[in-house]
Amino acid sequence: MALFGGLGNYKNFGLLIIRVGLGIMFIYHGYPKLLGGPHKWEQLGGATNYVGIHFWPTFWGFLSALTEAVGGFLLIIGLVFRPVCILLAINLIIAACTLLKSGSSLGDAAEAIEDAVIFIGLLFVGPGKYSADKK
Repeated sequence: MALFGGLGNYKNFGLLIIRVGLGIMFIYHGYPKLLGGPHKWEQLGGATNYVGIHFWPTFWGFLSALTEAVGGFLLIIGLVFRPVCILLAINLIIAACTLLKSGSSLGDAAEAIEDAVIFIGLLFVGPGKYSADKK
């Protein structure tokens, strides 16, 4: 369609919009978890039980909160982009497994699954030229 034909010239701008939007939302959700302290981290880290990890729930919860908050910031600026995408995808896969194994419906886990798919796709596409990782 001719109306949208030229938008392919703005792929890097589109990647920037995706990075900033997702990054803001992950900071928004991750920062309160990071500030929640050991009690919150232990609750969050308990999700690893659903994927067979039964030790150090506080440690895993802290890493999850750190991944969301700091990962969101790194996503925005496009620094260490691919490792951040891998960590966020893992975080979201564990979140989806937790929801599904605890009796929630697919609809309840859909957001985590969708975000994981986006991060796996971004892993292959890269951050675009408007990023700190630009070469």
